[in-house]
Amino acid sequence: MAPTVSFLLIIFLSTITFISSESVLRLPSENDLSGRLHQVQEDDDLYCDSWRLTVETNNIGPWKSVPARCVNFVAEYMGGERYSSDSKVIGEVSSAFAKSVEVNGDGRDAWVFDIDETLLSNVPYYENNGFGKEIFNETSFDDWVNLAEAPALPASLSLYNELLELGFRVFLLTGRSELQRNATETNLLLAGYNKWERLILRGSSDQGKPAIVYKSEKRAELVEGGYRIHGSSGDQWSDLWGHAVASRSFKLPNPMYYIP
Repeated sequence: MAPTVSFLLIIFLSTITFISSESVLRLPSENDLSGRLHQVQEDDDLYCDSWRLTVETNNIGPWKSVPARCVNFVAEYMGGERYSSDSKVIGEVSSAFAKSVEVNGDGRDAWVFDIDETLLSNVPYYENNGFGKEIFNETSFDDWVNLAEAPALPASLSLYNELLELGFRVFLLTGRSELQRNATETNLLLAGYNKWERLILRGSSDQGKPAIVYKSEKRAELVEGGYRIHGSSGDQWSDLWGHAVASRSFKLPNPMYYIP
């Protein structure tokens, strides 16, 4: 083969090799990379919004922690306008129902509230504890409860005061321990809540019971005592389900944790 032809053949083969390998070896440009990251963010937000819906409708069942890809989404939701708006709408629907109830004036028309993420917000605690990323730590949460610094959920405080004006007897039914009564009462008063009929906490005989069992038993005691439970508000389905349930139950949003 002539030297000139051999040289041209080598150049040709080298060019083909470079072209065929370029797509494998080429690194993404900065613009390409930012575009892909943007797409990942959009995909995560879409997925996490659907995940949150699955949580709120209880389709996902028991779950231990927020998926890693959704932690930022949950943090932004809980600290943003959407959470406040969702809570406000639920408060308005609850209020409309309460106004439709004929309160007899005999002191037996009742409404039951959960406390955590229903009357009081623990967002300040979760800001420092990963917004549900880590499995619930009872010890650190109890330390937070004892500080009595949880703020009121504005929509719930508004509903609470309206129910009192309408003549309802308000009962607070929480999974907190009887040992936390003083801290809980102090926190509620500082947050603007007062005039509740009874604050019900877990006693020694209630420890270890699933929330749905414990809360059903306590509601049953109210019914046996002659109270008519018209409404119930809670952030967990276990606050609302079971027996001796209210005529209407209202689920507040909570994508941070799940209590069976």
